[in-house]
Amino acid sequence: MPFEDYATKFKTIRFKREDGILEMTVHTDGGPLRWGRLPHGELEQAFLDINRDRENKVIILTGTGAEFSGPAPEVKANLEAHRQSPEEWGVLGWESKNLLLNMLAIDAPMIAAVNGPAVRHAELPVMCDIVLASETAAFQDSAHYVGGLVPGDGVHVVFPLVMGYNRGRYFLLTGQTIHAEEAKHVGLVNEVLPGEKLLPRAWELARQLMKQPELNRRYSRILVTEVMRRQMHELLPYGLALEGLALVK
Repeated sequence: MPFEDYATKFKTIRFKREDGILEMTVHTDGGPLRWGRLPHGELEQAFLDINRDRENKVIILTGTGAEFSGPAPEVKANLEAHRQSPEEWGVLGWESKNLLLNMLAIDAPMIAAVNGPAVRHAELPVMCDIVLASETAAFQDSAHYVGGLVPGDGVHVVFPLVMGYNRGRYFLLTGQTIHAEEAKHVGLVNEVLPGEKLLPRAWELARQLMKQPELNRRYSRILVTEVMRRQMHELLPYGLALEGLALVK
């Protein structure tokens, strides 16, 4: 998959690549990402394309402006938007499964640079191998349990695994917002930095990772994501099925 085939393919993702380091920036019309079916589908495809291009040696995932992803949905509207027929849910569930599994299939190390609040699909930056956060960053699962939905599309795997079982369940069931310094304390992020230092630090770490031989980088990424990958394969389809059962018309 040549870089040119997907570099300008997506409306909600910008790419730049230097010396094998791929920076992917999510956005909506040049501003903070507003979550919906378009970025959902584009990220599912983008992760697949990135993995098929072996010239991608290290990946940096970041957002635009003051937020990483949003907005927090209104409960009734969120529920109505997701209420679907079994056939419709079959399509969305298939895409949701591939979104996370395609990301985990990438065998190049991934660094998240969380530039602000991530209140929609906050699991995506957390799933990266190194997670950096700006001082204004925060994490919330706003669209699932407190948004009227069963938290079954991977958040039920990621947050208990990363934060610990009790913290993860509390986070999901209460809609807790965890700000940057607390996120570092509970294990969601590795470093908290002023906003202007966030991306430079991500690139510094990416170049540090690039000093290792390619197979060392790739096989290390495979190894350190294996536990999450196994849990996703086991529990993601089950979670999506239960989420869908609570929604179908």
